[in-house]
Amino acid sequence: MSKLTRQLLNVFKLRIGVVIALTALTGFAITPGSHTPAWKAALIGITVLLSAAAAGAFNQYVERDIDVRMTRTRNRPFVTGTLRHGPHWLWLIACMVLGSTLLTGFALNWISALYVFLGAFFYAVVYTVLLKRRTWLNIVVGGLAGSFAVMAGASAVNPQPEPLSLSLAFVLFLWTPPHFWSLAIAQADDYTAAGVPMLPVVIGVPAAARVVLANTVALVAASLVPMWFGAGPVYLAGAVLGGGYFIDKSIRLARRPERATAMANFHASLLQLTVLIVAAMADAAWMR
Repeated sequence: MSKLTRQLLNVFKLRIGVVIALTALTGFAITPGSHTPAWKAALIGITVLLSAAAAGAFNQYVERDIDVRMTRTRNRPFVTGTLRHGPHWLWLIACMVLGSTLLTGFALNWISALYVFLGAFFYAVVYTVLLKRRTWLNIVVGGLAGSFAVMAGASAVNPQPEPLSLSLAFVLFLWTPPHFWSLAIAQADDYTAAGVPMLPVVIGVPAAARVVLANTVALVAASLVPMWFGAGPVYLAGAVLGGGYFIDKSIRLARRPERATAMANFHASLLQLTVLIVAAMADAAWMR
């Protein structure tokens, strides 16, 4: 892989984008629909990925002054100058969001297109511009970006909201805070230096670790709600196994709030989401 390719993967945050696209495909898979063409799934996955990548690039474009003060982000392309920071990036980002929204609208429907747009808008504008530097609630509201991805996928099948997809979107909303706050605990000194009011900076690391545990318990409880709306045994197994592992790591973090346990909890959150997504899609295939 060339250096330029690695830098582009970095600036567009494609690893995060792929996860968001997978949540959209999960919403698509679990929504009842008769003989939905496979090309619709491919299209919504691509358009959500494009809009998420655009939002990720905008985040790095705007936060260059913060990134330079943080160990974790000081090597990002706009900070190092590997990629030239300039208005041409804003044009590219705008075209990506507009293109993915219009393609979804014309090829699928405009409800799904609205969710594609809202996912990018909430991460790029609401989270990055309006909230991140002002309040610890930044990531709570910003977590709606993942929820909108689920709804974009579900609406590609049926524009009318379904209880099952809505309940899974709520799970994604609850997943984001403990996931990101675990990383923020591990990087608390960085966020303090950058002047970003993440939860551990505002209330301290031990208190933030207890909040993460409470939020994780609420998340796992919410992940069982889809069972009332048609999710089957494969989904239940994934929710229980992944959720139990995440709670265990969150308990360890609350007992020993330090970098090692915070990073372990951060990785547990990724594993829990992966297991939940795979289980939801496998369950949908099994039930049909």
